[in-house]
Amino acid sequence: MDVLPLDRQVCFALYTASRAVTARYRPLLDELGLTYPQYLVLLTLWERDGRTVKDLGAALRLDSSTLSPLLKRLEAAGLVRRERRADDERSVTVRLTPEGAGLRARAAGLPARLLCADGLDVDELAELRVTLARLTAALTSAERGEIDAGALHG
Repeated sequence: MDVLPLDRQVCFALYTASRAVTARYRPLLDELGLTYPQYLVLLTLWERDGRTVKDLGAALRLDSSTLSPLLKRLEAAGLVRRERRADDERSVTVRLTPEGAGLRARAAGLPARLLCADGLDVDELAELRVTLARLTAALTSAERGEIDAGALHG
């Protein structure tokens, strides 16, 4: 069996699914004046406000060179503020502004609006999320080691 056709590649299926989800979110997030990555930053802060940049990066799996411009744009939009910690000036804490905290109520309906439009039921989406989390954990833990190609195809 030839494992190289594009339509058999797990990586391509993930790529196209990610693009489709982001495209589906775009008009909903446009109503809030947010990009998808900005929305993800706000989701983490709505879960727990006052996170360090390092903690945000770990939660979102983003490096600081990607996260810093996002935070700068969110700060310019008046949704977050960055503060150097008094006890460690190298550490920056990110806090929601009242406007950023207030946006949570407007964003609360987004997952349900997306769910109604995607054709999958709640159980299927939950199973998919668990499978993707397992894949991410496996790939992350493999670090630089060999990955069993059979586990990623088919």
